[in-house]
Amino acid sequence: MDIGAIYLVAALAAGGLALAVKLPPLAGFLVAGFGLNAAGVEQMPGLQTLADLGVTLLLFGIGLKLDLRSLVKARVWATAVAHMGFSVLVALAMLVAIAPLGFAVVSGADVGELAVVALALSFSSTVFVVKVLDERRDNQTLYGRIAIGVLIMQDIVAVVVLTVSKGKVPSPWAVALVLVVPGAWLARRVWDRIDSVELAALFGLTMALVPGYVLFEAVGLKGDLGALVLGALLAGHRRAGELSRMLVTGKEVLLVAFFLSIGLTGTPTWEALGVAALLALLIPVKSAAFFGLLWMMRLRYRTSALAGLALGNYSEFALIVAAVVAASGVVSPDWVVVLALAVAMSFLLSAVLNRLTPRIEEWVNRALPAQDPDRITPDDRPIDLGDADTLVLGMGRVGQATVERLHEAHGRRAVGVEHDSGRVEQLRA
Repeated sequence: MDIGAIYLVAALAAGGLALAVKLPPLAGFLVAGFGLNAAGVEQMPGLQTLADLGVTLLLFGIGLKLDLRSLVKARVWATAVAHMGFSVLVALAMLVAIAPLGFAVVSGADVGELAVVALALSFSSTVFVVKVLDERRDNQTLYGRIAIGVLIMQDIVAVVVLTVSKGKVPSPWAVALVLVVPGAWLARRVWDRIDSVELAALFGLTMALVPGYVLFEAVGLKGDLGALVLGALLAGHRRAGELSRMLVTGKEVLLVAFFLSIGLTGTPTWEALGVAALLALLIPVKSAAFFGLLWMMRLRYRTSALAGLALGNYSEFALIVAAVVAASGVVSPDWVVVLALAVAMSFLLSAVLNRLTPRIEEWVNRALPAQDPDRITPDDRPIDLGDADTLVLGMGRVGQATVERLHEAHGRRAVGVEHDSGRVEQLRA
């Protein structure tokens, strides 16, 4: 309990300080992890389990809000594939360029080892991106759905990479996971009969952890990917949003353990700090590449910039890859510490850039030529308000009632604006 108390106080203090200087608390949790590690405090028993549980619930929550149709759009899969290829080449070029600077971990590596590191750096952080979207309540906006779609495509590639890096293929029983689909149909029928709030929350937790995490891990696939799949299969249920809200508080607390665990992956050295700092310089390049690719997909500057800034970071998956390939002797164990620092720095830098989003968006609109609305994809074009004299933001129950009241009782020409595409389709039906 003494160690647990130390961790709680350190996380609370560091998170509070981060908030005081206008940074997200997660930046403070990262610093707390490195501070605890540097102070020689032993790792709290069960911390990694809590961190894994937090990530699992996070991805299950994403699945509950996911529209699978969005993944087949070129602006999602083509952007994800093209950006990964670009990122690997740029990161590899950076590593080769800094090799002569005397960093032993880089100069002592061959091109194959550097390519593995570059691949690990090509992924964006699911945890960080979803955290940003949750804080803004932008999960269902166009840029939010694109960002989540790109993350899911990256997760699919991550499964392949992790399988290859471990040197083993998934179990032949993996094909039996197709039974999860009819199983989810049965689970939805059971869900319809659950009236208790406590049982509903327990139902969600069980679905995320048992047919989601445990079954997928048992056949050699990523457990958190399984939680995402189960969430997506339950997404169309009328109470999916309610369940997602139930799990929010527990998920947020458990994710503190995840951010602390990143800082506890190793003892930083000056060399590791130097290499990580140089790799962090690629974050603006990563964001700019996402911006350019999405602009080529005929999206507005604003949408492209928001998605690019959200996705501009390194992934916690880089640490998993580094640990696995280091254990198999493919790369030096020193890379685990370097990548832990690079991921932490990318979170800090990305947190700052996302705080500056309105200014960056304004600068982009001034610096680049005006876009022709006819060349923008239809679902991202500016809204034509016609002769409306009143604007209602948000078309939930209150918004709908407000528009009707303004029309009928006051004769106003009111127009409702809604960013949730699912709700828009329901209203148009």
